Amino acid sequence: MDFPVISIDEFVEKHTTSNNELLYNVIQGEKHIDKPHKHDFFIIVLFEQAQGKHKIDFIEYEIASKQVHVLFPGQVHEWHIEEDSKGYQLMIDQVFFERFSPYLRFSVTNYINNPSIALSDSSFELLKYEFESIKNEIETKNPLQDVIYARASVIAAVVSKEAENLFKDAKIFQANPRLAKFNSLIDKHFKEEKFVAFYAEKLHISANYLNILCKKHLKISATQLIQKRVVLEAKRLLQSTDLTIKEIAFELGFVDHAYFSNFFKSQTKITPTQFREG
Repeated sequence: MDFPVISIDEFVEKHTTSNNELLYNVIQGEKHIDKPHKHDFFIIVLFEQAQGKHKIDFIEYEIASKQVHVLFPGQVHEWHIEEDSKGYQLMIDQVFFERFSPYLRFSVTNYINNPSIALSDSSFELLKYEFESIKNEIETKNPLQDVIYARASVIAAVVSKEAENLFKDAKIFQANPRLAKFNSLIDKHFKEEKFVAFYAEKLHISANYLNILCKKHLKISATQLIQKRVVLEAKRLLQSTDLTIKEIAFELGFVDHAYFSNFFKSQTKITPTQFREG
């Protein structure tokens, strides 16, 4: 499957509330995206009063009032927002995202697996204030980019605070800096490095001790944690691209597609082709 990739520039041309790195948009009333597509930028949506369905990477999430939805570059999405709904949207380009993303305190994988985040009343009000403040700053004659960055960082921090309840491993990683660093290293290197020894060396500990930490706190081995990340990416590529199985195998660092197919089946009980067709 091949999905169109939409650039932030296409939206900037249609909206006045934007600068070169960030766009603010109000979502009002019934909205439908009937053709799944991807973006090359980060999106965060604050729903004030809303109902509907939001499908991200082919998983359907309920849209409800006082929620935040996050969407990373390359994810496939479509939605059906019902009438009488209202929300606020920030579209953030890669340069801006790199600067404020550290305030999204957890691994990208956690947000990808949990893109719909319910908010407390106080967090919703704070986020709404920050969204509107960004809009107001952009609309001034000489907007201060540092102010916009600061407000976006507050948004990221509040979203992370609310998301913590969803991320079952988050507190474990927070309490164990080595495991948090290991998870971060996996996100960065999983395509090229699949052996525990590489990560253990980066963490200045033995592979055996890293494995002990994972089994004690996460109830899985270090190797299984790496494999879970590889499988997640494989599923995304199988469902959201038209790459062949062989091309996906090479993209994920496997020496040939037969090895990749055997690995995928051992993890999921079905072949890559069966997963794609299912």
